[in-house]
Amino acid sequence: MRGLGWAAIGAFLLVIAEITVFVLVARAIGWGWAVLIGLATMAVGFMLVKREGVRAWRRFRAALAEGRPAGGEVSDGLAGLIGALLLIVPGFLTDVAGLLLLAPPVRAFAGRRVRRVAERRISPAAAGDLFGPRIVRAERTANPAPPAAAGDQPGVPGEIVEGEIIDPHPHNR
Repeated sequence: MRGLGWAAIGAFLLVIAEITVFVLVARAIGWGWAVLIGLATMAVGFMLVKREGVRAWRRFRAALAEGRPAGGEVSDGLAGLIGALLLIVPGFLTDVAGLLLLAPPVRAFAGRRVRRVAERRISPAAAGDLFGPRIVRAERTANPAPPAAAGDQPGVPGEIVEGEIIDPHPHNR
């Protein structure tokens, strides 16, 4: 099944879950209070969308003005903006998800996930420009018979460089 089909199924299941939770909450605290809480979270969401959008834009512009990669600001701002948008969507489950995305630890985690997805979907050069250079730790090891490259003599022992990419900003993990 294609991604759009799964998204439609997920949206349908979310609507069913939201209705179920709303009915349960309304029975527990009363229908008027449930509707009032829903409207209040929507109003807060509208205010936060503006605030998060302006904050993300300012941080993005500051990063560009300072000449540093803006990808971290973009991914963090996107996580906050999604959190605010989830508060606008009617329903208690989306409200909880939106509030969680606005909490700093969850927001940082979501920002890292957005960054990883972006890095996988764009070229390494573009990812380096957007998120900054990667630091690579490498070590040379002997190779008894490396594959022959253009101009190399086949079967002549050489060296292989093995390494791992290290995040230059460990606080972003």
